[in-house]
Amino acid sequence: VVPLVTEAFDWNHGVFLGSIMASETTAAQAGAVGNVRRDPMAMLPFCGYNMADYLAHWLSIGGKSNPEALPRIYYVNWFRKDGNGKFLWPGFGDNSRVLAWVCERVAGKADAVETPLGRVPADGSLNTEGLDVSDEDMQTLLSVNAQEWKAEAASIAEHYEKLGERVPEALQQELSKLRKTLELAAR
Repeated sequence: VVPLVTEAFDWNHGVFLGSIMASETTAAQAGAVGNVRRDPMAMLPFCGYNMADYLAHWLSIGGKSNPEALPRIYYVNWFRKDGNGKFLWPGFGDNSRVLAWVCERVAGKADAVETPLGRVPADGSLNTEGLDVSDEDMQTLLSVNAQEWKAEAASIAEHYEKLGERVPEALQQELSKLRKTLELAAR
């Protein structure tokens, strides 16, 4: 359900995106979906202390810094599939097209549109010249389906419950904001 590339709204939102990272734990068979495992910032196996405290650390970096001096945060999903289990994005060297869009965003040269999850490339702002990706597949790659994300938001809440009471309030607020924007988008 995660778009090909998403720009966070701000630092706290970027930490939120990092906190909800997930992957399938089993190979999908004949279009079936594997079990989803949350892995905040892809650090779960490497974090030597409480994961909620780790996330609080990243939030504190933002709180101690000038917001204008903080780097932008981007969230990518090279592995989005269609209804038949086929990968929509070609990957490999074509991932540089997404990275070029990120660099152009930072330089103020590429357009984006807001979704409930963050900013994604506006039509025509991601170079797809010569790619064998249909317009329909590009639309899917960059979409945020409000109904699917409502279920995802419930899964995120469960994930935060597993992390315990030390999950920073700022992340709970980001989840609340996501849920509110999803409600508006679903109308």
